[in-house]
Amino acid sequence: MKSHEKIEKIMQTLFEYYGSLNWWPADTPFEVCVGAILTQNTAWSNVEKAIENLKKENLLSCEAIYMTDINVLAELIKPSGYFNQKAKKLKAFCGFLKEGFNWNLDTFFNSASIEKLRKQLLSIWGVGKETADSILLYAGEKPVFVVDAYTKRIFSRHGICKENIDYDKLKLLVENSIQRNVEFYNEFHASLVYVGKDFCKKKNPLCEKCPLKDL
Repeated sequence: MKSHEKIEKIMQTLFEYYGSLNWWPADTPFEVCVGAILTQNTAWSNVEKAIENLKKENLLSCEAIYMTDINVLAELIKPSGYFNQKAKKLKAFCGFLKEGFNWNLDTFFNSASIEKLRKQLLSIWGVGKETADSILLYAGEKPVFVVDAYTKRIFSRHGICKENIDYDKLKLLVENSIQRNVEFYNEFHASLVYVGKDFCKKKNPLCEKCPLKDL
């Protein structure tokens, strides 16, 4: 079975197993962006606590975060870890929207091609490829596939690629294997995260219980 056929089969199997996962959990596209930055190197449960802190203080908006003292912001997002760095990253992202798009996220998403939007996001301090693609897919509803450590681990164990494969190379492989569709990419990435956490663990994977065991 060729790589693109394996990827398609994995996607179909996980869709049948998990159904609709309704990921990314957020009330607004801007909240998605904040979550994408805060989730770097931490568990989602910690991100939820940080976002809840921002909501309690009515600070979950681009202008509010930009105007808030960075030490206050860092304290509020402390549950997410690396809070001093992440406060700077949030400030940088909000400053980007302020300077180029008058605080408006929709204006940004409608301003250019996907390739240019991605390039602009990657120019922001603290925004890497996974974060940029998460913002484009989940906040901007652009057909961009998000690669993460779970994706690399699962695909390498199924002989599709090496676990240290270049991010963009694997992203392109997936995008060329399945239909470019926001819903497909959304649900596929989410289901890979779930199967990675539930079964395809880094150590002591639960292969016999995994929904992908027959593949």
